[in-house]
Amino acid sequence: MIKNLNTLFVTMLFLGKIKIIPGTFGSLATIVILYFFFHVLNISSNLILICLIIIFVISFFAVANYIQNTENKDPKEVVIDEFIGQSIPVYLYEISHGTEKSSNEAIIFYCICFILFRFFDIIKPFPVSFFDKNYKNSFGVIMDDVCAGFYVVLSLICFMVLSNYFI
Repeated sequence: MIKNLNTLFVTMLFLGKIKIIPGTFGSLATIVILYFFFHVLNISSNLILICLIIIFVISFFAVANYIQNTENKDPKEVVIDEFIGQSIPVYLYEISHGTEKSSNEAIIFYCICFILFRFFDIIKPFPVSFFDKNYKNSFGVIMDDVCAGFYVVLSLICFMVLSNYFI
């Protein structure tokens, strides 16, 4: 029973079991879920943050349990790490500037976050590659996606700063 719940959690309800590009589907599901929470249900950003932190902490144990008896220490079906990494830029966007975000603006921004996150998650620039190569455990599985999420944030900040000089 516990093993089945753990599998449901790390595969995001078996979304990770999709044969083709499971990480992309995990990231896409994340932006849909967060859009729904922020813009349809209007859930408090503080409550969402608490949930994200809980998912982050639980994921270390869940992923460690899932990969415990496998040779592959970063199986493709584990997509909870994509959820965590993709959540970082989306959440920071939603709490930024202290202003109300329109649904149309959010959709555009979520799409940009999705594309950039997948780019950094696939290309794996340092330190994403460092965690991916050097930590063959739940820490490495999760932290490479956390770094990719922060690369998205850094890229968007750089774009905003540079656009102020050229626009």
